[in-house]
Amino acid sequence: MKQFIRAAAAAAILAACATPALAQTADRTYDLGPVWTVAYVETKPGMFDDYMAYVSSTWTAIQEAEKAAGNVLDYHVLAIDSPRDGEPDVILLTKLKNMAVFDRPLAEGDALMAKAFGSVKQGNVAAVKREDVRVLRGSLTAREMTFGK
Repeated sequence: MKQFIRAAAAAAILAACATPALAQTADRTYDLGPVWTVAYVETKPGMFDDYMAYVSSTWTAIQEAEKAAGNVLDYHVLAIDSPRDGEPDVILLTKLKNMAVFDRPLAEGDALMAKAFGSVKQGNVAAVKREDVRVLRGSLTAREMTFGK
């Protein structure tokens, strides 16, 4: 009887170990694609047009500069129809070439901010000033999955 119990236990352990291996028998059908950043913005009451003025000028200029450098592939601005209280009414989407875009020297980012705002310090001041017109409600970074065709 003890041998039967041991054999049954060994079979159960073997089956438990084999199950994950069986679950991974499918060929990979995808590859790693570009990276998206998504920012959720709630504009303060009466400040939507002011925030859109920033987005259509400075934010867009930064995206275009990054696009020219090959870091940004595309970008979009979405306006949410009838958001609930505390929810974003603007979503900023940026499609980046890959994760390596995040790993570049700080001096490159500083140069871009200096070009957009006059200096890094003025860029920091502008970031604080944007809080007068909007609240950042969160953001995320996600990898796009591509599939063979």
